[in-house]
Amino acid sequence: MADLAPGVVTLFGGSGFIGAQAVRALARRGWRIRVAVRNPVLAIEVQPAGDPGQIQFMRCDVTSAEDVAAAVRGSNAVVNLVGVLHDGGGKRGFKSAHVEAAKNIAQAAKSAGVERVVQISAIGADADSPSAYARTKGEAENEIRAVYPDAVILRPSLVFGADDGFLNRFAAMATLAPALPLIGGGKTRFQPVYVGDVAEAVARAVTRGDAAGRTYELGGPDIFTFREVLELVKRETGRDRLLAPIPFPVARLLGSLLQTVSLIGLTPPLTRDQVVMLQKDNVVSPDAEGLAALGVVHPASMESIAPSYLYRYRVGGQFAPSPAH
Repeated sequence: MADLAPGVVTLFGGSGFIGAQAVRALARRGWRIRVAVRNPVLAIEVQPAGDPGQIQFMRCDVTSAEDVAAAVRGSNAVVNLVGVLHDGGGKRGFKSAHVEAAKNIAQAAKSAGVERVVQISAIGADADSPSAYARTKGEAENEIRAVYPDAVILRPSLVFGADDGFLNRFAAMATLAPALPLIGGGKTRFQPVYVGDVAEAVARAVTRGDAAGRTYELGGPDIFTFREVLELVKRETGRDRLLAPIPFPVARLLGSLLQTVSLIGLTPPLTRDQVVMLQKDNVVSPDAEGLAALGVVHPASMESIAPSYLYRYRVGGQFAPSPAH
């Protein structure tokens, strides 16, 4: 299949952590970008990523077939970046945000004659997974591929960057708590991937003809255990906190209790489903195609990038002495 020339691309969830970077990567390639989000006013910060008139915003509820159809009209390509990390129920639940949204997007794209669909999934996505997050991500992949067998699926590992929700969460915790939770003894392995490299992979998945129908697992150059990630956070924040081991059974119970705060509209610090996911390594499979297959041959390491934003959690902030490595 030939490469796709720059045209109009609709990004669902294009104002999020990965989406904002993907907008920049596509804008540099000359695409006209339609950012379809629930609240366009909150997405305006990505406007400077392109030239005047290059980026358009559209209000869209991905659970509404009518909204989605309007968002993809006239598009050459579509990228689905919509995802939630905890099941908030209703339109913010896993079934709605992952499965229903993917089905609506695939069907609307097909009706509009869209040439390329890219689905952002996650390592571990599996329709038979015991984790509701991983299971609905797997079901979403199936919905996309049922309509677009040549869709490109990207499965990143833990994504890090200045606005990430992982390193920042534990760094903020280190400024307040005397200890950091070492769930399951900290043995779970991750292959953290830089958000800029994921965005570059998205742009290449949209444009490259040879990517059609393929699934890529995106991981950075290094593998870390959960304990090693927390050690990095401690080092870069200058916060020498105790690492408190929490066995998985206890962590599941704790997650069940903490997730009840979602009932009053708050984001839970931990859920039972997240603990279930931590019981399985989150690394690129040995036989999977990865960043290199998309031409991203020098991915950034977490150790080289994380210090550039974790400094804010040190006593003294950016003026604090850099930690010795």
